[in-house]
Amino acid sequence: MSSAWLLPEHFADVLPAQARRIEELRRQLLDLASCHGFELVMPPLVEHLDSLLSGNGEAQNLRTFKLVDQLSGLSLGVRADTTPQVARIDAHLLNRQGVTRLCYCGPVVHALPTHPLASREPLQFGVEVYGHAGLEADLEVLELALQALKQLGLPEPLVELSDARCARALLPVDVDSSVLHALRARNPEALAQAAAGLPYRDALCVLLDLEGGAEVLDRAAQCLPDLPSIQTALQDLKWLALQLQVAHPGLRLGVDLAAVAGNGYYTGVCFNAYVPGPNEALLRGGRYDEVGAAFGRRRPAVGFSLDLKNAVEALPPKALRAAIRAPWGEDAALRERVRELRAAGETVVWQLPGHEDEAEEYACDRELVRGTDNNPWTLRVL
Repeated sequence: MSSAWLLPEHFADVLPAQARRIEELRRQLLDLASCHGFELVMPPLVEHLDSLLSGNGEAQNLRTFKLVDQLSGLSLGVRADTTPQVARIDAHLLNRQGVTRLCYCGPVVHALPTHPLASREPLQFGVEVYGHAGLEADLEVLELALQALKQLGLPEPLVELSDARCARALLPVDVDSSVLHALRARNPEALAQAAAGLPYRDALCVLLDLEGGAEVLDRAAQCLPDLPSIQTALQDLKWLALQLQVAHPGLRLGVDLAAVAGNGYYTGVCFNAYVPGPNEALLRGGRYDEVGAAFGRRRPAVGFSLDLKNAVEALPPKALRAAIRAPWGEDAALRERVRELRAAGETVVWQLPGHEDEAEEYACDRELVRGTDNNPWTLRVL
């Protein structure tokens, strides 16, 4: 039996109703980013593998599809994340000295799904601020993330703050991968065993319990080692939490200091945003100051990204789009009237001979009918 219609696992077609909503969200988010001064870039889907994997570690390597360029014979990769490409654009093509704000929206492809129900072809929207190391940039990105979720019509999110510096300060540079795996899995028994002999073994185990509301930051200051990078991280998180609580009094705010432990991508404050429905974070972001180092230009960087396909799944169903039904005909006045309505922004669907209105994407609530000599075609409400 032929299986030509089957798609690979974790890939799916996007059908009309969902495709329309995704495109609407894409336009809304790009317009929102533009209003905040972010410039749109469109990096290629495929580029040299070394460039795509620069500074991204083992996890990104496993998620990246590899292929051989028929022209050069070099190894290429299909992007699994757009941030390394945007960092390359900032470092080499733009090469500005001051702050640069960039945004993007396009597909990424994953060799492996991030979780059992995940698509391997997310449509990734993101914003990135380059060139400012201060918390002002982190707050700007966080505020834009909240506004983006609100603009999409999503429920009030739970924002979870973390900081990569807490775990980094407790881990040696040449830490064994078993320690990192235990941290990512949040397995205290495995972590205690893997970290045996490390100077901060007990503190690493405590890190897994530092999860809850903003009060966790005070508890962390008491039970974590008094290391400069940890104290700076906690102070930064306190400042950001305060700013968010003042600007958004009803915002649900959480802290999880082990959320990014073992993730070499982030270098400072990080955040996830959750909305009712999906089990995974809908939006992820944070500071990644090392991302441009592989391109010869280390620049402070902070941003966030979200998958528009996941965002659509988290939204309630939307009513069909109102449309006008027009009988097929060669009458010049009819065809002129249809052109006028479409130019005015209306959706007009031709009813082809022998067919009823089969467009499931539209709800035809009006139709064109014959009128008078002065007005040969008029609208009638159905």
